[in-house]
Amino acid sequence: MRLTRRHFLKNASATAIALGGLRSLQLQAQVYAQDPVYGLDKVGQLLADPAGILNLPRDFSYKVISRTGDRMSDGLITPGALDGMAAFPLPGDASKCILVRNHELDSVGDEVDAFGGDKDLARKQAGAKSYDFLGDLPVNGGTSTLIYSHRSQRIERSHLSLVGTVRNCAGGATPWGSWLSCEETLLGKAQGYGREHGYIFEVPSLSKGLVDAVPLTAMGRFVHEAAAVDSTSGIVYLSEDTDRSLFYRFIPTTPGKLVAGGRLQALAIRGWPSANTRNWPEDAADNKAQAVAMRQRFSCEWVDLDEVTAPEGDLNIRGEAKGAAIFARGEGLAFALRDDKTREVLFAATSGGPLKIGQVWRYEPSPFEGTAREAEQPGVMELLYETHNRAILESCDNLAVAPWGDLIICEDSYSDTPDTVNYLRGLTPDGRIYTLAMNAHPDKGEFCGACFSPDGTTLFVNIQRPGLTLAITGPWGNLRSRAKGMDKLG
Repeated sequence: MRLTRRHFLKNASATAIALGGLRSLQLQAQVYAQDPVYGLDKVGQLLADPAGILNLPRDFSYKVISRTGDRMSDGLITPGALDGMAAFPLPGDASKCILVRNHELDSVGDEVDAFGGDKDLARKQAGAKSYDFLGDLPVNGGTSTLIYSHRSQRIERSHLSLVGTVRNCAGGATPWGSWLSCEETLLGKAQGYGREHGYIFEVPSLSKGLVDAVPLTAMGRFVHEAAAVDSTSGIVYLSEDTDRSLFYRFIPTTPGKLVAGGRLQALAIRGWPSANTRNWPEDAADNKAQAVAMRQRFSCEWVDLDEVTAPEGDLNIRGEAKGAAIFARGEGLAFALRDDKTREVLFAATSGGPLKIGQVWRYEPSPFEGTAREAEQPGVMELLYETHNRAILESCDNLAVAPWGDLIICEDSYSDTPDTVNYLRGLTPDGRIYTLAMNAHPDKGEFCGACFSPDGTTLFVNIQRPGLTLAITGPWGNLRSRAKGMDKLG
C-alpha cells in the first residue's frame, strides 16, 4: 500500500475536521466518531459508556472481570500494573478458559503488591518459589492466573502464579499451553536486587499455584518485551524495547522445551548491514539509515549472538555491530498462520516513523526457517504500516491476531496533552486501520494484553492503570464479512 501526497492531505484535512466534532461530542457525552479515514462501516460508531470506562460500537458490551486490589482465591491481593496476557483453553470444559496475566512491577514506588507488604505472609506463600527479593519481600513483578466462565462472565478462581521477577511487561503464549513472561529491564545487583534480571520465565497455564521461577537464560538477557512462537517450527521470535532494539529469534534445541537451551540470533537485512529502519529525521546523517517506504520488502538473514546473558547489558549493541538491523522500540509481537498456510510474524516499533508514533512490521519466515537451507529462500520483512497522524494510530504496543485475521493493536500513548486518548485499533492484512474501542477512563491508562478466548467469542484486554481486566463481547463474526466491502487505499 502506498499513499499519495494528494490522498494523504485530503485525509489529513478530514481528520482535523472530524476531531473538532469528536471533542464537542465528548463534551456532550453522546456518540463518539470513529477514525474518519478508514471507514465507519467496519464496526460502527463508538458509543459513550455511562460508566466512563470503555466506549464501544453498538451491539458490543464489556464487563470488568478483575481489578487491581481484588482478593484472589489464594488469599493474596491482585497486584497492580496489569500488562501482557494470553487466554488458554481449560481442558474438558469449553465453557471456561484460563487467563495468564503479567504485572509490570519492580517493588519501587507505591504500586499494589500481592502480599500487601506482609513479610510473614510473603515468606509463607512465596518462600523459595520467588526468583528474587528486594529487602524482606519478594520482588513484586510476576503473573497471576485466572479461570473465567463464559456463562457467568465471572472469574471463578484466581491465584498468583509467578513472583520475584521485574517489570513483566508482555510475553507470548506457546502452542504447548504455557505463557512466556518477559522482563522488560536490565536491573540487577547494582540496583540493590539479589539477582540479575532481564530474562524470560515460562508459566504453564494449568499451574495451580506459584511456579518455580526458572530464567530461560539461553533466550538472552536484554530489555525483553514480547514473544511469539511459530507453531509450525517451534522457533520463538522476541522483541526488545529500546530506541536501538533488535528483532530476535530463538531456535530451541528441542522444540517445545525451551529450558533445554538453543541458539539466539538477530535479524539482519541482506545488503544493508546494521540497517537503521527507524525513519527518524535526526537519523539522516547516519550512513546506516535510509528511508523505508510502506510495503517495501527486504530479504533477511540472521546473525548469531554470543554471551547472550550479557552481563554488561550490551547484547543489542554487539548485535548491531555484527550487522543486525535496529528498530525503534520493538514491543507487541504476534504470530499468524493464514488460510493459505502463509506464516507471518508481526511486531510493533512503538516509536518508529518520522513522528516517532509507530510502525508495524511484518516478517514472513523462510520455508526453511532456521535450517541449513534457509539461504535458498530467505525470510522477507516489510513495513506494513507507519503512522503519520496521532488521530489514526499512536504508540502501537501489544498486538493480537483476531479470529477473522486482522491485527488488534493496543495503544500506549504517552503524549502529554489534555486530549490524549488510547484506543484499541484494528489493522487489516492489507494495511487499513479501524477503531474497536476507546479508553474513556479519566486515568487514561494504556491498553495492554489484548487476546481472544479460545472459542473466539470474547476479547480480553487490560487497562494498566487503575488496573482493570475487561471481557468484551459482541458480533465479532460480522467483521470478516464487512472487511470484504471496504475500499482499499492506494
